[in-house]
Amino acid sequence: MTTNLFTPIKLGRYTLPNRLVMAPLTRCRADANNAPQAMNVEYYLQRASAGLIISEGSQISATAVGYLGTPGIYSEAQIAGWQQVTDAVHSRGGRIFLQLWHCGRVSHPSMLPDNMLPVAPSAIRAEGHAHTMEGVQAFVTPHELTTAEIAAIVADFTQAAQNALQAGFDGVEIHGANGYLIDQFIRDGSNHRTDEYGGSLAKRARFLLEITQAVVNVWGADRVGVRLSPINPFNDMSDSDPQATFDYMAQVLSPFHLAYLHVTEWAGHDASQPKPKFDFAQLRAAYQGTYMTNGGYTLETATNAISTGAADLIAFGSLYIANPDLAERFAQNAPLNTPDANTFYGGNETGYTDYPSLAPTNS
Repeated sequence: MTTNLFTPIKLGRYTLPNRLVMAPLTRCRADANNAPQAMNVEYYLQRASAGLIISEGSQISATAVGYLGTPGIYSEAQIAGWQQVTDAVHSRGGRIFLQLWHCGRVSHPSMLPDNMLPVAPSAIRAEGHAHTMEGVQAFVTPHELTTAEIAAIVADFTQAAQNALQAGFDGVEIHGANGYLIDQFIRDGSNHRTDEYGGSLAKRARFLLEITQAVVNVWGADRVGVRLSPINPFNDMSDSDPQATFDYMAQVLSPFHLAYLHVTEWAGHDASQPKPKFDFAQLRAAYQGTYMTNGGYTLETATNAISTGAADLIAFGSLYIANPDLAERFAQNAPLNTPDANTFYGGNETGYTDYPSLAPTNS
């Protein structure tokens, strides 16, 4: 029998009804306390037919914030808001993991307690801008973390993982992608350290592995995923040898026996630039476990990836923004709604919970 998007799959301790995953999607619609609110509950409820929902990135502490209107998982109000989301998704038989997030240098003092500097593995300013209450402002040179401060952030991940458990999630995904703090440690363009957290691949992997172990200690490995982005230049990221770097990360994550490794193939928004050379099949072979991929997949390309074994699950981003019933539309080969990029970030229900679902069919 041919395996396809609608073949059930065992994911850790869960059996998912299909292999469509709602990718983590920052939408900047949390309330003034960075807590989920009613429209967030409705948004996730509408998409509960996905085999798995991965929530938008949720900062692990007040010092991890990098964007306005993004939810956290460090306050009682945030935990309570997320509890309403998980209850809603579970009421429709869905599964939802929380993405644990620290933005690192991709922030601005105006968004952080006591106007503190953003933190990073090295004091290297990222090219680009933060969107603050005072408007667009250039990123600043971050504070280089001490080893004691690194240990404190690992402890913050532990607490955030415990809070996610309290909020009723089915698991968590560690955000090691897209130029945020963990990715800043992994790639040598942003990590120039000379201590035990920088230099060799083993040392650059250390922060990720310490966080993974801490979160696994809370959840069990079969309810933890990790996300990586080998070729995404977003947030001024680069690496001198991404193939070697990320093949290594896949290898050292394998012994954890995680729920999955989530690798985004996204290479940035500039279509005029050639896509960097990277052998994702080689990375997939380096990881011994369930493999999820993401990056502009269609029904056709996703079906091919599943049937050939190139991936076990496919995460969809913008298609899930515009199609709350994406699984049903794919199953029926029905037309898709078109995403409106003007409403991706911030705002209200428009472009968020008002995309139509298919009309119910008469049986």
